[in-house]
Amino acid sequence: MKTYNKTNFFKHTFCEFKQIENFEFPEDTNYKSKSESMYFYTKEGVYRKSNHWGRVANCRWKLLANEDYKNQQIVIGFAKWVDFYPINSIEKIFFIDVDFDKKTAIIQPKKENETKNPFFTLTEAQQKIKQISILFKETKWANYFEDDIDTTRYKVITEFINTNKTLQQIKREL
Repeated sequence: MKTYNKTNFFKHTFCEFKQIENFEFPEDTNYKSKSESMYFYTKEGVYRKSNHWGRVANCRWKLLANEDYKNQQIVIGFAKWVDFYPINSIEKIFFIDVDFDKKTAIIQPKKENETKNPFFTLTEAQQKIKQISILFKETKWANYFEDDIDTTRYKVITEFINTNKTLQQIKREL
């Protein structure tokens, strides 16, 4: 696995920054982008002060925000160097974590010794997340199944994230 640091963390990476409340951003920042985002590097990782998260240039940086966070609000996030992962079209290093109670699905990077299967490229995982969101929001698709909607959703989504089958294949088999 590639090692990231202040010279390469901004090149085609996926990362989850944690929102930090008690950090005073120094005046002599290490870098300030054209969009006014500021960066401060430490031995352990990077602090980022910004009002935009998600798609950042050629990266996908998520903010694990506190409950009171609002979009476009300036916040500071921190990520360790080991929390950066390469995003490209060939490396299958992501899996999907589903919370059936909250009806949410998120992309998670493969950690060391991770045994969940299968893994997907970021693009594949993003496409699956979109389809899972539709399965959680819509109900018409489940009208033709014998089980109640929650049981059917669980069966379909679980099979979908644990195999390389398409949704059509899974629904047909059910």
